[in-house]
Amino acid sequence: MSLAALADASELSKGHLSSVEHGLAAITIGTIARLAQGFGVPPMYLLTFAAEDERAHAAELLRYLPQSEVRKLRRQIQAQVAARK
Repeated sequence: MSLAALADASELSKGHLSSVEHGLAAITIGTIARLAQGFGVPPMYLLTFAAEDERAHAAELLRYLPQSEVRKLRRQIQAQVAARK
């Protein structure tokens, strides 16, 4: 994706994105949210490193499941967490 296309999709200026890319501007939570919108992914995907985090691996796999299956898995995980408390 080009910088111009990402700027359009995320509703950010090319200048701001270029500054962030080169480390000249601090990135804010708002910018992360807009970038995620532009890429069509949840914001947490921009903050995790799948190669280093088992949770990120699981989150990546969830992207390929239908929403109904994701809800079902979430309920199962909630039950397991509640059982540990």
